[in-house]
Amino acid sequence: MADAQSRPGVTLHPRPLSPHLTVYRPMLTMMMSIAHRITGAALYAGTMLLAWYLVAAASGPHAFAVAAGFLSSWLGLLILFGFTWALFHHLLGGVRHFIWDAGYGMDHPEREYLAQATLGGGIALTVLVWILAFLVR
Repeated sequence: MADAQSRPGVTLHPRPLSPHLTVYRPMLTMMMSIAHRITGAALYAGTMLLAWYLVAAASGPHAFAVAAGFLSSWLGLLILFGFTWALFHHLLGGVRHFIWDAGYGMDHPEREYLAQATLGGGIALTVLVWILAFLVR
């Protein structure tokens, strides 16, 4: 029995690890869940960008010109386009999770349709908002 004793930090029978991404076949709902988390994190950065713009507007004409110049450049517009998509994608992902929390859409075809609607709706709303923004401009 003395041989069966374990030392601190060493186990005789290692515990099994939970399945990882290498075990599961990627599915659309899994990818949408990952994208929902990534867009949530991206919204933090976008909110800081928005705060910079508002602080620059309150700080005076020179600070506002710098912020507006960056945001109207091709890189700024690309970042704003990505922020807009992240906002709509995260919003629709939240609606999808709300539907699931209500007990609907959990079966196979509905689950896939909701994931497709989240992806397509986020892209469509982003393009629609940007078209309207350029028409109003």
